[in-house]
Amino acid sequence: MPETHGGRIVTRVDARPGGRVAFVAIDNRARLNSLTGALMDELAASIAALGDDAELRALVLTGAGDKAFIGGADIDEMSTLADADAARTFITRLHAVCAAIRALPVPVIARINGFALGAGLEIAASCDLRIAAESAVFGMPEVRLGIPSVIEAALLPRLIGWGRARQVVLFGENFPAADALSWGLVEELAGPGRLDAVVEAWLARLFSCAPGAVRRQKQLIRAWEDLPLRAAIAAGIDSFADAIQSGEPAAVMGDFLARRKARR
Repeated sequence: MPETHGGRIVTRVDARPGGRVAFVAIDNRARLNSLTGALMDELAASIAALGDDAELRALVLTGAGDKAFIGGADIDEMSTLADADAARTFITRLHAVCAAIRALPVPVIARINGFALGAGLEIAASCDLRIAAESAVFGMPEVRLGIPSVIEAALLPRLIGWGRARQVVLFGENFPAADALSWGLVEELAGPGRLDAVVEAWLARLFSCAPGAVRRQKQLIRAWEDLPLRAAIAAGIDSFADAIQSGEPAAVMGDFLARRKARR
């Protein structure tokens, strides 16, 4: 069956004092921003391309409209998967999106404006930070469709603990944003009409930090996830040395000391 391409990926890059911010939106709102295989490819490529921008400070990822962040992978397309090879190809395309988010050298903020289900929750979990509307709804409903939750669902135990992760993936039930916050899945909730304001406040906090240090910190966090403790500490020593070698700390600390002296 030929693949249909529902929706599109919309990318905007804003130039601001101190760097640029990318806003990427999945726009398939007629289907709650669900992801076809073609949209997965387009989204992964769009995110990866942003990694070449040396002035990029952050990426905000969201869904178009006000009903959904990402409602999941396209069920119509999944229902046509006929064999293991087709299934492996499809799910690997989704993994490529998550991998592109995790590999981007700057922080990725998930702006969760509605349903974040299945693939949507896996993508949200792959982001560095998550801000959700109070009305957002989360869930991993795959077991109710005859398939397990896979790929970046493996991040959930690290975010919410093994017990909650088992509850989410074994029951396949939706849960509200208040639970997502209390479990540690999202970092902040935004009231009605406040989502963009909260995102902007977080961007301002990022822009107050040294850009090279933030990039090194994200790289180090990713290394921590895969390394045993001793190797993670060693990687931190290397990162510290690289930072000093770059000259950024000397400039930033020099400015700090000058301001402190001026206040005396």
